[in-house]
Amino acid sequence: MWSGDCSTTPAELAVAVSDSALDVVCITDHGTVNGALAMTDELACRVVIGQEVRTQRGEIIGLFLTGRIPTGLAPHDVCRRIRDQGGIVYVPHPFDPMRAALDGAVLRELVDDGLIDAMEGRNAKTSLEHRNASAVAFAREHGLAIGAGSDAHVPEALGAAYVEMPNFSNAGDFLAALWSGVLAGHHFDEPRPWRARIVPSTSAYDDDDVEPQVRPQR
Repeated sequence: MWSGDCSTTPAELAVAVSDSALDVVCITDHGTVNGALAMTDELACRVVIGQEVRTQRGEIIGLFLTGRIPTGLAPHDVCRRIRDQGGIVYVPHPFDPMRAALDGAVLRELVDDGLIDAMEGRNAKTSLEHRNASAVAFAREHGLAIGAGSDAHVPEALGAAYVEMPNFSNAGDFLAALWSGVLAGHHFDEPRPWRARIVPSTSAYDDDDVEPQVRPQR
């Protein structure tokens, strides 16, 4: 619910994690790490703190973050800030024109500059399978680790796509394990009913955050 386009509550997420039997979830709300920080000790699985960052030329995910990355920066600056936190730079839903995918020319520049660690080879909300296949081919061609994400905006979508991979203890181990991972899952993007959503503050997570607001959500 910390994302502007999602309505999943902490209680709903906890049930979804239990039902899915996932060992690890990467929580990557738009524009904030507050949701991941709040849920670190609340789920029956390990939580990787992340954020989906809207750059000037598309979206980039940072994993293993310690703090929020500002919105609206240049892609190169976002990648460097993720790396400065010891994080992993992960490209979500590439080559999907229906999403806020990273601009193709910029993606190639970032790869050439060594600023991308992994690319999403299976996104559960990408309806055309050849888009996922293109991402896998690009990642292999450029020597990038390949991941998968459910891109879950509702509890039912959690675990629609995932990676079967060895255990890990830190960001470096995670990236190494991803290289031997196996992508699994299927397309899931069912229409969402209208419901009220809670929008907590995206500022630094502390006791002084702005009170949540309730807004209509589709």
